[in-house]
Amino acid sequence: MTPRKAYTRAMSEPTGFEALGLSAPTLAAVLKKGFEEPTPIQALAIPRLLKPGPDLIARARTGTGKTAAFGLPLLDLLGDGEGGKVRALILVPTRELALQVAGEISSLKSAARPRIAPVYGGASMGEQLRRLAAGVEIVVGTPGRVLDHMERGSLDISALEVLVLDEADEMLDMGFIEDIETVLSKSPPEKRVVLFSATMPDGVRRIAQRHLKNHEVIEDSSEAVATELAEQVWLEVREGDRLEALCRIIDAEEEFFGIVFTATRVEADRIARDLETRGYEAEPLHGDISQDRRERTLARFRDKRLQILVATDVAARGIDIERLTHVVNWSLPHDSESYVHRVGRTGRAGNAGTAVTFVTPEEYRKLFRIKKVGGTSLKKGKVPAVADLIAAKKERLRGRLLARAESLEVPAGVEGEVPAEGAAEPWFGFAEELLARLPAREALAAALFEAFGAELDPKKYREISESSVDAAAIVRLYIGLGKRDAATPRSLASLVKKLSGLPDRLVGGIEVYENFSFLSVPFEAAERIIHEARKSGGMPLVKLATARGEGPRDRKGPPQRREWRPEGPPRAAPAKGSYPPKAGKEGPRPFKAGGERPYAKKKPQSKGD
Repeated sequence: MTPRKAYTRAMSEPTGFEALGLSAPTLAAVLKKGFEEPTPIQALAIPRLLKPGPDLIARARTGTGKTAAFGLPLLDLLGDGEGGKVRALILVPTRELALQVAGEISSLKSAARPRIAPVYGGASMGEQLRRLAAGVEIVVGTPGRVLDHMERGSLDISALEVLVLDEADEMLDMGFIEDIETVLSKSPPEKRVVLFSATMPDGVRRIAQRHLKNHEVIEDSSEAVATELAEQVWLEVREGDRLEALCRIIDAEEEFFGIVFTATRVEADRIARDLETRGYEAEPLHGDISQDRRERTLARFRDKRLQILVATDVAARGIDIERLTHVVNWSLPHDSESYVHRVGRTGRAGNAGTAVTFVTPEEYRKLFRIKKVGGTSLKKGKVPAVADLIAAKKERLRGRLLARAESLEVPAGVEGEVPAEGAAEPWFGFAEELLARLPAREALAAALFEAFGAELDPKKYREISESSVDAAAIVRLYIGLGKRDAATPRSLASLVKKLSGLPDRLVGGIEVYENFSFLSVPFEAAERIIHEARKSGGMPLVKLATARGEGPRDRKGPPQRREWRPEGPPRAAPAKGSYPPKAGKEGPRPFKAGGERPYAKKKPQSKGD
């Protein structure tokens, strides 16, 4: 049956949350968080989901408020009724997004119910079992772990009323289609399916045709979030060097005025405290801050009496501060939607701004996801060098001193007039006292040192560890070719060379399975390979290998495909002959082209891990 289609209303017709049909408690929670106007997709989705109706497909890009678009109706619909049964299931592609969605919906709650539990691979199954056994009404999870719980009997979806597929295109791109269809087929037929997707590839269309009833399509046709005025830079820093890097960025600017985004409240407090210790005007903003203190802090920040605001995503929602010079991501946000929200706070209303993102070696994998949103404007930068900082400070100081000297001069031909009602006279007298006892050069140098010695001392900065993702970081790629396609290590290396020009010696760890293969390449080359494969016609699927706990469950090939990928930074391929010798044998064990054997003698994990 042909789906009905609705497009977003014109942006000239603002509609407040009050007009969407939300209950008074939920509306109060929304307004308390600082939201004033719904986004186009929220204005379209919320009224439809609050009332009985057909299944729904919502086309909306990241950064448009999708979580609240389905989260607010769920809170209203599931707040009453029998508790303890799972009435809504939200499937998401990654564990980070599961935590993000669960946290965002929880922050919008106005009552104890509905209760929410995130479930995902790579985390304690015991804790998730306890939360599910205690009774929850909303479950947010990755498809693999959701199926694990269903098979164990710890997740009963017989009372399911709403099934949400969030970022459906991303889940299909990661190979979750079989898992999704299994969940759909095992859920009650009378449930309502809500599918959010930025694009509509064939896989998403097939799911809609098979599993959605007489569905309606809504689409956010508004213009994309403009970030072209914000210079987007990512800096590679070690975990322990981030504070030093932040201080250098602040000092490099004549008037830094910005927000530092953190992942947790504890982190926001600590960073603000550390910045204050170093002499910067900084205050935290998060959910534990009282409303009175929040308002006072924001008033100081708007008036520029406060230089730096250190905030969590949730606490900063709804804040509109103009003329920010910088937005700093202390760490990569969990998802691209959060990145868009953060970056969009600078470069507004025709004003230029800079968005800086710190990336530790442990976060290289996430960077790919963020770069899809930042596009080509997200560039790698360098932390300012100490010598450059001192030179810039001296230049600014020189300008201030010359400007001050001009303001102290008595205009020629004007007798008896002293600027600023005589304010300059004591300084002239003090200068003459010093010059009577010291040569002019020594007197000026001593005065400068006394006034600015601490600020211009290079020792106030400490060394930052040098590292290069281009030279050291190796990432794992998935190639959609296997033995059935007559793929060999040599042919795969040739394919990589064709796509990127990368020499064979930089392609390592090649593993060929029945339907797909893996190989390792330098980080920057991986990005280029993926881009060229997508751009070129007739190329196999090439993507970053899925992190443990985020990939599909059922594949032909070695068991538990996700098991070999440990958490942490991508590993550099060891140099030839770099392995230590085996016990009882002399000399180095030669490095083989396949690198480590990721599946050898490993204890199987839970299916969802």
